[in-house]
Order: sequence, then C-alpha cells, then structure tokens
Amino acid sequence: MSPRTQLPSTEELRDRAAGRLLRCGVAAVPEGVGITARTPVTGGVLYRLPAATAEEADAAITDAEAAFREWRTVPAPRRGALVKRLGELLTAHQDDLADLVTIEVGKIRSEALGEVREMIDICDFAVGLSRRLYGRTMASERPGHRLAETWHPLGAAAVLSAFNFPVAVWSWNTAIALVCGDPVVWKPSERTPLTALACDALLARAIADTGERDGLHRLLLGGRDTGALLVDDPRIALVSATGSVPMGREVAPRVAARFGRCLLELGGNNAVVVTPSADLELAVRGIVFSAAGTAGQRCTTLRRLIVHEDVADRLTERIVHAYEQLPVGNPFDDATLVGPLIGPGSHAAMTKALDAARSDGGTVLTGGDLRLTEQVPDAAYARPAVVRMPAQTAVVRAETFAPILYVLTYRTFEEAVALHNDVPQGLSSGIFTRDQREAERFLAADGSDCGIANVNIGTSGAEIGGAFGGEKETGGGRESGSDAWRSYMRRVTNTVNYSDALPLAQGVDFL
Repeated sequence: MSPRTQLPSTEELRDRAAGRLLRCGVAAVPEGVGITARTPVTGGVLYRLPAATAEEADAAITDAEAAFREWRTVPAPRRGALVKRLGELLTAHQDDLADLVTIEVGKIRSEALGEVREMIDICDFAVGLSRRLYGRTMASERPGHRLAETWHPLGAAAVLSAFNFPVAVWSWNTAIALVCGDPVVWKPSERTPLTALACDALLARAIADTGERDGLHRLLLGGRDTGALLVDDPRIALVSATGSVPMGREVAPRVAARFGRCLLELGGNNAVVVTPSADLELAVRGIVFSAAGTAGQRCTTLRRLIVHEDVADRLTERIVHAYEQLPVGNPFDDATLVGPLIGPGSHAAMTKALDAARSDGGTVLTGGDLRLTEQVPDAAYARPAVVRMPAQTAVVRAETFAPILYVLTYRTFEEAVALHNDVPQGLSSGIFTRDQREAERFLAADGSDCGIANVNIGTSGAEIGGAFGGEKETGGGRESGSDAWRSYMRRVTNTVNYSDALPLAQGVDFL
C-alpha cells in the first residue's frame, strides 16, 4: 500500500490532537454529550464534548456586553496590541493549529498551513487598521460650521463559522472586531470543536499577556439551538454568519426583526470563463486548484467552467488528464493533493448530483468514485469529477458542496457572461484571456455580477487585503480587508458650530 493510501488510525489522530491542544494551552478536552468530534480522515470519533446550555450562552453574552462598555473606550492602538500578541501566538503555534485543521477537516498539509497563515496575516492587517479607523471631514454649507463623521465601536459580535475554514473565518471576524472595539462570542461549527478550543486558549493567553480584561472573547460549543440564542439576543449587535443559503434565509429575518446587524457569507456557485485567446496551460493550473482543492469544499470552489467552443475539447482533455493524476488519500502525506470529504453524506450528495447531471444529458468524463472504502468505511475519499453538460440545468445552477466541475460551452462573449450570471449565487468568478477588452468587459458593471472577479487566476485563494464576500444569495456581506471593518462599527455624523451665529441648513429661516 502506497504512503498516499496508508492512513493513521483514529487512536493515533486522537493522541496527535491531544498533544497539539496541550501545546496551545488546552490541558484537557471537556467530556460530555451534545458535540461529537469526528475526523474525516478515518470517520472515527475523537471526543464527545458538552454543548453549551442556554444559561451558559446567556452568561457569555452578559460577559461580552459588560466587556464592551469598557473595551469601547480603550484606545484603538491598545486594542491593536492585543491582536498583535494574538498574531505572535498564532505564528508560534501554526504547526499545532494546522494539524488540528487537518484532523478535523481533512485538509492537506499545505492548505491547512495556508489557512493558519491567513490568521496571522489578518492579525497584521488589523494591527495596522487600529491606527487607521478613519472618518471624513465634509464641506459644510453653513459658514463657521464643520461637518465630519466618526466611527465608534458597535457592540458585542457573534461569529457563527462553518467547518470548511474552521480558523480563518473566525480570525477574519475576531481580529477586526477586537480592534474596532467589539467583544466576540463564537459559535463554531459542531464539526470542528477542537480547533475552536485551541484558538480560544491562544486568545485567552494573549488577553492575559497584554493585561486586558476578561470577557472579550467567549466560546460556545453547540449546534443549531446555540446559534439561535445568539441570533435572537438583542444584546448581540452584529451576527456574522458563514454557511448555507438556507441558514442565511433563517438568520437574516430574525436578526432584522430585532433591528440587529447581519454579515452573511453564504453559498457560492463560482464560474470561470475561458476565451479563445487564453493561455490554456495557465488556465489548467488555475482551474484544477480552484475546482479540486479542499476536495471541492470551499465556498469559492470553481464549480462551472464556461469555455469557448473553439478550445473546449482541448481544454477539457487537459483538465481530465490532470484530474486523473491527482493523488487522493492521507492528507498528512505531502504527496497528497486531495483529502477526504467531510463525511459520507457529502459523497451521497455528490452522487445524487452526478446522477441528475446524467439525466440532464451530461457526460461524467472522470471521477465521482470512492477510494479507500475498505480501509475506512466511515470516511469518504472521492475522486474529483469533471462533467460535460449540454446546458446549464437545475443541478448546475445549484451548489453541491463536493468536487464536481461542470463544463459548458459558449459562442459569443455575451452568451458567456449570461451563462455566468444565470445562477442565484454571486461570490467568486474569473476569466482567462489575453484580450484586454474581454478582461475589462468581464470586470465592468454589465460583466460578472459577483463580489470577487479575477483575471487569469481561478476563483479560490483570496488575499486578506481585499474585502471578501458576494452578492445575491451569497448574502452581501464583506469580511477581512479593505473597508470591511465598517461592518463592525457605527457611523456618527457630527456638525460643529464654531461661529456666533446659528444659520440653518437649506436656507431655512425660523426665528
């Protein structure tokens, strides 16, 4: 059996996780009922942990609310010092955290390390941001008056994160929220409690090392009911939720009903357009990583390939060849490029989608079958699939969270853009072309309708310097870089009269 298929046992992974947790400051994993920590590497159970009670959730929110009253008055650069210390600890423990990500999510080693690198990078970004929470000064129409805006901390923020990026999404929100003056209550995915315990312990150490007060971060392990407590509590000023579109449909109106603020990162059904002028070698590399990386379990995973009919056969043949060379197996092996799906249910959804594609006239060119099932019957290792489709049918327009790449063809650029935009989601997009006019048209107002639009790269791998998020059913939220920090603060418009007169705006004469 090759190293790519020889897997560690569940017991070995449990011991490895315990060692990594101890290094991060988690002396013992709490035992209880409610949360089952499994590893997709074998499908086995690592730990059983207690879910937070309603009383514990209430206490966490109370702590965060009390901490906010003090934290909002702490100078932002001092708040940045806390995040700087967190970044130092993340750097020191990046191997520990990457191991936990691989154990709980199944990401290959380089992708797990890349996710932890995102945490470190967003801390660096947030530290700089702590001295750049800029407002504006505007021209007043009244003499002797100054018109300006200032930004103030918003309140306690709830972070509801998904399994596929168990630490990066938490850090995007938490690092920015803390420098903006907002304490955080975190409800991670019930699939990834161990990475959450490690991150919480490291942040607690950073808080202690910088002498800041308790209550700035609270971790609540739990499922749907725990998340609902945060969604419905009026003391939570911002709910940042990452997950499925159905989850967002439920969260958004409930938060809106109490006039809270939502930041939603939901589904993605991302596409790349490949034009006749494209560098096909470059395109193949970008497409394969975007479509097969993380076993197709990224919100930015490439799911639709829209190729000009003149190059479709050549490009598809190269992609199929590349797919058939992808090593599928042990995510701890450096030679592996595709690890496991999060569980057998994901492969069932993949199989259902492939069956629907065949019924719609599609041809599965490669992939979809399971690997290693005799060794680990409770896990799901699947070969990424490529499917040639005659049209963009209902199954293509739906997001299946598995490694399926649908290939569609087009004749005119207008047809390509129409196909691209004809899905409910609007997260990430790309075009491969050497024609500057095509690139600019794709980025124009009547081009891609996504929150992320790339040229000559794939749909995955966003940098933290830019705002991350999408439109339509993706939810409209923005996290990470650029001016995404404004979601975590409240804007105040100030008018200062430094004259001896009292002229009214718009020329109104009252007294």
